[in-house]
Amino acid sequence: MAAIAGAVKFCSEFVPKETVQGLYLYGPMGVGKSRFAGAIAQELAKCEVDVLMVYVPDFVEEVKDAIGSKESVAKKLDALRTVPVLILDDIGAESMSGWVRDEIIGPVLQRRMERLPTIYTSNLTMKELFNHFANAKGSHDEKKAARIIERIEPFVKLLPVGGRNRRRG
Repeated sequence: MAAIAGAVKFCSEFVPKETVQGLYLYGPMGVGKSRFAGAIAQELAKCEVDVLMVYVPDFVEEVKDAIGSKESVAKKLDALRTVPVLILDDIGAESMSGWVRDEIIGPVLQRRMERLPTIYTSNLTMKELFNHFANAKGSHDEKKAARIIERIEPFVKLLPVGGRNRRRG
């Protein structure tokens, strides 16, 4: 399976401050994308690499809840921007608004400027993720969606994850 080989290669070849390319693990629900990402996090942690794995829908809600405290929002976003390896789990499952797209997702993706890799898991293909970002509640903006996809796609290896839904037994 390409996803297993890609995950093993990422871990075995990872060099802090040099490895820029991340991974985009995508496929149907329940096939093990988050499990792969978690295994990558564990392997890197064994090598004393700091990794932060964030379930995107919950993180978006946490940031919304913290809006009254600008310092708290900034602190949360800074943690994502600066950790050596960031895993954004289930991107595309969050409730999308223009604000979420422009003020949360966009700034986090500036990590590439610092040469920090990001690993994504998603049920969406890259084209579907583009549509998700373009069709935010209350606005349709393909340019902003394209800008975000341009901060993801060139910096990841696309790895489809297939198989049966393991949650259903």
